[in-house]
Amino acid sequence: MDDVKQFLRVSRVYIEKILRPSYVTAYMMTWLKEDVIEQIKHKEQEGPTMASTLFVDKLLELQDEGWYQAFIDALRASGYTGLCDALEKRDFRDIECLEEDRRHLSIIYSTVKSNIKPDELVPYFTQCFLHGELEAIKQETVQKGDCAGAEKLIDCLLRSDKKQWPKIFTIALEEKNFTPVLEVWSQNKDSECKKETESSCEEEGEQSTFTMFQYSEEVDPQNQCLSAAPELRLNHDSSVANVPQLTGYFHQSTSELKLRNYQEELAQPAHQGKNTIICAPTGSGKTIVALSICDRHLKSMPAGQKGKVVFLATKVPVYEQQKDIFCKYFEDSDYSVVGFCGESPENVPIGMVLKSSDIIILTPQILVNCLKEGSVPSLSIFTLMIFDECHNTIGSHPYNVLMFHYLDMKLGSTGEKCPQVVGLTASVGTGKAKNEDEATQYVRKLCASLDIEVISTVKNNVEELEKIVYKPEKLIRELTPRKTDLFINVMSEIMSETEKMARNIFPQLDSLSNIQNRSFGTQKYEQWIIDTQRKCRILQMENKIEERRICQELFTYTEHLRKYNDSIMINDDARTKDALDYLKNFFENVKNGSYNPIEQQVTKVFEAKLPILEDISSNNLNPKLDDVEFILIEAYHENPQTRTLLFVKTRALVSALKNWIEETPDLRFLKPDILIGRNKRHDNIGMTLPSQKGALESFKTNSESKLLIATSVADEGIDIPACNLVILYEYVGNVTKMIQVRGRGRAKDSKCILVTGKREEAEKEKMNLLHEKLMTTAVENVQNQNKQDLQKMIMQIQKSEKTQRDLKKIIKGPELTEENKRLLCWKCKRFACNTDDIRVIEEAHHTVIDSTFKERYITEPHKKPRGFSGYTKKFKIFCNNTQCKEDWGISGIYKNFQDIPLIKIDKFVVESKNGNQDYVNKWNKVNFRMKEFSPEEISESFSAST
Repeated sequence: MDDVKQFLRVSRVYIEKILRPSYVTAYMMTWLKEDVIEQIKHKEQEGPTMASTLFVDKLLELQDEGWYQAFIDALRASGYTGLCDALEKRDFRDIECLEEDRRHLSIIYSTVKSNIKPDELVPYFTQCFLHGELEAIKQETVQKGDCAGAEKLIDCLLRSDKKQWPKIFTIALEEKNFTPVLEVWSQNKDSECKKETESSCEEEGEQSTFTMFQYSEEVDPQNQCLSAAPELRLNHDSSVANVPQLTGYFHQSTSELKLRNYQEELAQPAHQGKNTIICAPTGSGKTIVALSICDRHLKSMPAGQKGKVVFLATKVPVYEQQKDIFCKYFEDSDYSVVGFCGESPENVPIGMVLKSSDIIILTPQILVNCLKEGSVPSLSIFTLMIFDECHNTIGSHPYNVLMFHYLDMKLGSTGEKCPQVVGLTASVGTGKAKNEDEATQYVRKLCASLDIEVISTVKNNVEELEKIVYKPEKLIRELTPRKTDLFINVMSEIMSETEKMARNIFPQLDSLSNIQNRSFGTQKYEQWIIDTQRKCRILQMENKIEERRICQELFTYTEHLRKYNDSIMINDDARTKDALDYLKNFFENVKNGSYNPIEQQVTKVFEAKLPILEDISSNNLNPKLDDVEFILIEAYHENPQTRTLLFVKTRALVSALKNWIEETPDLRFLKPDILIGRNKRHDNIGMTLPSQKGALESFKTNSESKLLIATSVADEGIDIPACNLVILYEYVGNVTKMIQVRGRGRAKDSKCILVTGKREEAEKEKMNLLHEKLMTTAVENVQNQNKQDLQKMIMQIQKSEKTQRDLKKIIKGPELTEENKRLLCWKCKRFACNTDDIRVIEEAHHTVIDSTFKERYITEPHKKPRGFSGYTKKFKIFCNNTQCKEDWGISGIYKNFQDIPLIKIDKFVVESKNGNQDYVNKWNKVNFRMKEFSPEEISESFSAST
């Protein structure tokens, strides 16, 4: 009995941090008197920790045999399995390892509670939270709002005894796209570097073959336009579902594909075997042209030869669409069609499948990876390559990387035969060209990159094309913004005062970020907030209690500054009322939460100015909205069947304009709907994919909703034949985006109107119109150039660029030091290994050959034990410091060797002999030399498998 009580006294610190006695006392009624239980429950109103202290005190007073086992049974029955296991095993390491995560969550408390929706996260924690906790979070959210519910959820996390809760929290934030929280929660996150194969061995393994890179702004929706679809002369009448906008045209077997005259004109050079760019407007049916080219190419191969076609699409949705079309058209033919994208299974031997298939639909990075690893020996295995959105063949885009292989083959001495190349685009672009010569040279360079002989445009059948594809009239309405804006003046005062309060607790505030000269109400100020919060989370001070306090308070101040900044941007484009409502809703949520002293302090400053802001909002009209109202009233007066797409920049503005339309008597009849992206940012607004599809389908078919307010998610691939009015509200991009957005208006007599109060935006759009004409002229110049002269110039460009690529391969980078440095865990600074013991595998992965290295990490079975580059993942490895357990990488089998670790450089700090420390997030940025992996160096600790 004394031993049990002594152990309980020692371990009570863990119990008091975790337990909420009210969930356990019901199971202890045999041992605790009713008045004692009521006393404990009453104490819990002051806080669960105080109640737990009293609860343990009462347990220690018990004398009867069996009370401790009853306590253990009560913990397990109520759901405290982690605490129960720790007490039974007398091993609290799993609970101790959560301390760092609890500490960090406490620091970022303010950011988390202001940027999550608890009802979306609760379903992830059914195995971590007790049933009572789940219900309490839901009830708090319903009764007091998201902020209060978020506080309850965070409190439950901070008291959770489940060792998996930090990982589940990370997964939930990722899947629900709560980006601001994810950025400050995942200290080791670097979203940019994780897209690159060199950034971490974990991501290398999971993305090495199937990573999809998205560079293009444009999804070419030409194959979605019903009016542009050709006639298909087929053997059956049975139509096919699930082929977008082509139902009734594809049947069960192929026979003859009859193109429209302008489509036949576009395809003609490619049918003759020439490398061709097909440049035609959005909605003209370029994918159908490509289908015809593919069909003709395969059928016209010489006797004894077999064709192989690869169709490349930059984005998964486009890939899926094209794959469906190709599969359906060729399903009963002798040609096999397969497709792979970034979401395909990893265990598929893509190289082998490619070799045995006739038509392959791919996202381009997959083919790049196959060439790199050798599963596809050369592009010469293909006889035809089709590049959708071929204007992306620039820079380091995967399209261009593929063409580097092609041009090395063409200009080399291997004698391999190059495949035919066909590119599809609505706009070849002009780059940074300032005049006709530069634009023409840009188009030539694109032709050189794709080894093009002919740019095919519609010349002889323009009249037919114009009957099929309507080009909306483009108008620019430049307005005068508010002459004076008192709202901005008052908000600037509030933001200055808030910054001053932040500096009072941390005078070095401005030194945290390199972003200077920031103005209130700008994207630059938003970036300053993000950067400051990022630096704040790794702020180090000698006094850790003071460090924690300062970090928490800085997060609170910067979150309020973020909302103030948002409100100024909303006020610029919407009503002042909308901007003020945005702030009032935010402060209402804050007050429904814990409402700590810092929040009270900041709220006091805001509320002191609130009467002035209320007065301003009643008079501060926005002339830009008056103009939009005029445009809409005129449009629907002329044509009551008008369908409008209203593009805006931000989600907050989507909500504000929807409210404005619904509250404006003359516009209510429009019954606006919205279409926004899926990624939730700090505004906590986002639409699921089904919601997006539902909104779009409703707008297409529901006569009640006459207007759709959308962000950039709708400027690609949206085909609404009835849409005849596109309004761009402070929405300007480059010439490609202009053509793409304008193309959303498909109906006859459509209009596309830019409404802006910014002179620079109006000028930019005017420049886009000029660049469109410049592009047309440049294309005509290339088309009219002497063919031999053009090919000579293209060859010169190709040779010059190949020379530059070859020089880059042989030019040495910065001198690498021979110094033996130390890698320290970046979180706890514990020694991991020496740089002299690091070896490079397959030019990309990094292992450690020191036999003692395995003593410094612990392992857990990998949830996705997949293979890549001859390596099979088996375990994840973590720093063996129980207070840290930082993810260092993976361990697995390489060739015949077991337990080969692969480490991630962004998990370590590099320490030189002089004590200086450096941090890099990519292996190609390290300044020390590393040797290649050699099996002979593997010590006995890495045993060969038998």
